[in-house]
Amino acid sequence: MTSLPPQPLSPLDGRYQKTVAPLADYLSEAGLNRARVEVEVEWLIALTDRSLFGTSPLSEADKTRLRALYVDFGQNDIDWLAEREAVTRHDVKAVEYLVRDRLATLGLDGIAELTHFACTSEDINSASYALTVQRAVTRVWLPKLYAVIDTLTAMAAAHRDAPMLARTHGQPATPTTMGKEIGVFAWRLRRIARQIEASDYLAKFSGATGTWSAHVAADPAVDWPELTTAFIESLGISANPVTTQIESHDWQVELYDRARHAGGILHNLATDVWTYISLGYFTQIPVAGATGSSTMPHKINPIRFENAEANLEIAGGLFATLAQTLVTSRLQRDLTDSTTQRNIGVAFGHSLLALDNLQRGLGEISLAPDVLLADLDANWEVLAEAIQTVVRAEIAAGRSQITDPYALLKDLTRGRRVGAADLADFVRGLDIGDAAKARLLDLTPATYTGLASSTVDRL
Repeated sequence: MTSLPPQPLSPLDGRYQKTVAPLADYLSEAGLNRARVEVEVEWLIALTDRSLFGTSPLSEADKTRLRALYVDFGQNDIDWLAEREAVTRHDVKAVEYLVRDRLATLGLDGIAELTHFACTSEDINSASYALTVQRAVTRVWLPKLYAVIDTLTAMAAAHRDAPMLARTHGQPATPTTMGKEIGVFAWRLRRIARQIEASDYLAKFSGATGTWSAHVAADPAVDWPELTTAFIESLGISANPVTTQIESHDWQVELYDRARHAGGILHNLATDVWTYISLGYFTQIPVAGATGSSTMPHKINPIRFENAEANLEIAGGLFATLAQTLVTSRLQRDLTDSTTQRNIGVAFGHSLLALDNLQRGLGEISLAPDVLLADLDANWEVLAEAIQTVVRAEIAAGRSQITDPYALLKDLTRGRRVGAADLADFVRGLDIGDAAKARLLDLTPATYTGLASSTVDRL
């Protein structure tokens, strides 16, 4: 059997490439290298702006030409780095050589020795990962999460008054509204999204073991912690001043744990909506030309929610592994983080794919209020809670001599179907006040939703 032409091994780079492509601008190898060039270039500018080691500040024109190295970073640079890394066997060193080569082309050879000055690779990498992850999260992943939240919020408002039988432990329970139940997910997700939005993105720029030793040896008069902190903050990220050779990755652990948490909520949403579809509470809107089953023409499968469920499980596993691995580094440095961090994009890719499927799936379902009402009408026994609670209130108010209202209702309803007429007869015979009796007689499963509707307003 002949080998296939080169193919993507991951479905994120094949079948689902179009959906996750925006992440590749930041979390691909090329995106990481572009950020590395950015950090190297901006460090050169920062050093010359301080007129260190006999240099003078670059002109604005030279700064613009220098910044074009990362602003216009493209395929030629990607190929150049691949060829050079094949020789150096060191990715960050290849980036340093790229910047030096371009400095010569720009006629800026005079500052070439300040390229990668006093840096260990992790100085460049920690800043580059902070930048790429920050941009991927804030520009691509979080907006998609908020789009799903907005969709859920709109659904909650639209269905705020649609009564629905609740199913605690899968059994008929006190009614709610579909809007309130969808709103629960919007509320949960918005809370965790705000935590993610407030995430720190940290980098270190303090040399081989976090001591600024080489910096001080080169010029002991410079306040290197101040300079490097200002430099990192100028990139739009935060500086970690107390580190080993590596930035300790705790901010990444926090972020990935929160992303995994969000994924767990989304997974819960996917399985609940799937179940509502199976119960007939939601109908699926046919998509023209789509096939549900290869043999059963009538079927419309809830594939969006199943796809989301599976991809959230993959993403959650990867986020958990990232968090578990990155929290530890042997002594002052080991390289377990290097290959691990190259999978950040894979984790967010599966999560983004799930978010896309959820958003599309939520747009392809329609509430079936008649099914909800029929389900409620078949379960009048759920009013037992209301009746025994009202009886308790009547006892407390001195308007009833009933001794054990819970047991009374338990005997009537537990494990039994009780219809509207049965309950009405039961209520009429209760030893309670007329006003309480009238309220209970007016009650139906469809109206026994308490403040479910107004709860949606909290969104």
